[in-house]
Amino acid sequence: MTPILTIENLQVEFSTPFGAVHAIRGIDFSLARGDILGLVGETGCGKSVTGRSIMRLLDENAKVSAGRILFDGMDLLQLTDTEMRRIRGNRIAMIFQDPATSLNPLFTIGEQIKDVLRAHRGSGRGGAKALAIELLADVGLPDPAQMMSVYPHQLSGGQQQRAMIALSLAAEPDVIIADEPTTALDVTIQAQILDLLRRLQRERSISVIFITHDLGIVAETCQQVVVLYAGRVAEKGAVETILARPQHPYTRGLLAALPRPGSRGNDLRVIRGNVPSGFERIVGCAFAPRCDYVMDICRAQNPAFSVIDSTHHSACHLHEMPANG
Repeated sequence: MTPILTIENLQVEFSTPFGAVHAIRGIDFSLARGDILGLVGETGCGKSVTGRSIMRLLDENAKVSAGRILFDGMDLLQLTDTEMRRIRGNRIAMIFQDPATSLNPLFTIGEQIKDVLRAHRGSGRGGAKALAIELLADVGLPDPAQMMSVYPHQLSGGQQQRAMIALSLAAEPDVIIADEPTTALDVTIQAQILDLLRRLQRERSISVIFITHDLGIVAETCQQVVVLYAGRVAEKGAVETILARPQHPYTRGLLAALPRPGSRGNDLRVIRGNVPSGFERIVGCAFAPRCDYVMDICRAQNPAFSVIDSTHHSACHLHEMPANG
C-alpha cells in the first residue's frame, strides 16, 4: 500500500546570532494509511520540528535546507502558501502539547469549532452548530450543547485537550500530528486521552503521527515507531519488533531507562552524557560519545541503515561487524 506521507532526507536549520542550529540532519520515514506512528527521542532530537515542518509552521528563522515531504503524491514544500492553507487543518491537522496556549481565549469552544467547519466543510450556521455539538460529544465532553458556550479557561486540562482533539477532527483530516498531547496531564487523564485517540483513529481510519519521549506510550498506542537522535533516525520499524528486539544502542538505552515493576527504591538506568547541540558539527555517528559499544569507525563515519528484516531498520556500525569479520 502506498504510504499517505513520506519524509525524504529532511534537513532543517535555524539561523541564530551565534550561528546555524541544525535541528534535523536528514531523516527518512513513511506513514502508512490508517496507522499510528510514534516519533520518539529525548528533548532536542527533532521530534516537534519534524511535526511543524510537515505543517509548514516553522519559525521565521527556520529553513528547510533539503528534502521532500510527500503527502498523497504532493511535495508540501513546493506548494504555495495558499495551496498549503487548503491542506493545513483540512487534510492534515495538529494537536499541540499545551491546549491552553493553542485554543483562543477570546472565543468559546463552540465558535472555534464552527469556524473550522465553515472554513473547511462549507457548513452553514445551523449545520455547523449541530456538527460541533456532535464532535464535542464524540470526544467525550459532558453536556456538549452546554460546552458550546464555554471559554477555554473554564475547562480543566483534560477537557481542553479533548476540545483540541474535537477541533482537529472538525475538517475530517486524513492525518493528525499529535505533539506530546498528554504531557501536562495526570496519569488517569493521560490514559483517557490515549484511549480516545486510539478509538477515533480506528473509527475514522485516520493516520496519526504521535510525538512523544515515552516508549511506554508508544507500546500502548502505535503500530510503527521511528527513534530520532540528534536530528537523525537511529532505528525504525514495527513497534512489537523493536520493543522485543531493539538493535540500536540508543533504543536499548531508552528502553532500559523505563521504570519497571519491582524497581521502586532502585536507581533508574540512565544514558550518560547529553544530546549534542544543534550548533555542533557531527562527524560519524551522533550517538558515539554516549555509546558503550563505540568503535573507531563510529567516530569517523555516519552509519548507513542496515535491514534487520523487512519492517525493521537500524543505523549502527555494529550490524556491519559479521560481514566484516
